[in-house]
Amino acid sequence: MALNLINLLALTTNAKRRPRQISVNYYAKSCPQVEQLVGSITSQQFKEAPVSAAATIRLFFHDCFVEGCDASILLATQPGSKLLAEKDAEDNKDLRTEGFDTITRAKALVESKCPGVVSCADILAIAARDFIHLSGGPNYPVKKGRWDGKISMATRVPYNLPHANSTVDQLIKLFSSKGLTIQDLVVLSGAHTIGFAHCKNFLDRIYNYKGTKQADPSIDPRLLKALKMSCPQVGGNADIVAPFDVTTPFVFDHAYYGNLQSKLGLLASDQGLFLDPRTKPIVQSLGQDKAKFFQAFSAAMDKMGSIGVKRGRRHGEKRKVCSMHM
Repeated sequence: MALNLINLLALTTNAKRRPRQISVNYYAKSCPQVEQLVGSITSQQFKEAPVSAAATIRLFFHDCFVEGCDASILLATQPGSKLLAEKDAEDNKDLRTEGFDTITRAKALVESKCPGVVSCADILAIAARDFIHLSGGPNYPVKKGRWDGKISMATRVPYNLPHANSTVDQLIKLFSSKGLTIQDLVVLSGAHTIGFAHCKNFLDRIYNYKGTKQADPSIDPRLLKALKMSCPQVGGNADIVAPFDVTTPFVFDHAYYGNLQSKLGLLASDQGLFLDPRTKPIVQSLGQDKAKFFQAFSAAMDKMGSIGVKRGRRHGEKRKVCSMHM
């Protein structure tokens, strides 16, 4: 009897330690066509609004880093509530609506075929992968079985997301707190091979770097000139954006890393990866080999997609509409 009890205790402690199981074939019986359904929406959305790609990938990243990959980013603030949801946090204010729209459309289609089965969190993970592939990036299998989270608080956002002026030290600490390595940090930053940033994210870098009233010396002068033309120091249009990857802004490739080596990184947090001895060799290695980057990126996305996964009714729910609790 005592032995059984010990075995039982060992089992329960193991169960706690083991990450909750998600698997590629999770919906094989309950909704086998889930990937095709989501895929029909992502490919249509990519044709109609190509910006949906970067928007959805960023949405997934912002979801996973706050409360884990649980679609908490999709919840709307409750009407009349003083507690703001994640999506209304300052750091999430410029998440583009195309990302949210894609998930809303995909969820509606999946619900019509497999009601109450597939979580919003899984749909977001599948859609992000679809857009990476549609943009020219790798096509990797997505593990599924996440439940949707019940908690979404704007106050938890600022210290859980990287910022445009984050130092490499801060980035390493943040990624490490999510179970991600220095290699994962550099590899996932490669998602900046597509997408755009608003001027406010690099104004200080081009006009008043670290309070010097000068530009950051690690910017190529031609890029600096172009950025200053687009983004005046005061009175500029708040909607103006610049591409993260100046060479191939719409193609998911490894050019981001070559750009960093040529002083063409857009954000201080991008360029910093080439300046720090801990991350520089990884930048150089990924810049040389697209296949290696694709392989590493697929693995890092799989790892990131497993952060803080919720399973079961105690911790999660399966929302019918992604912006509303059950």
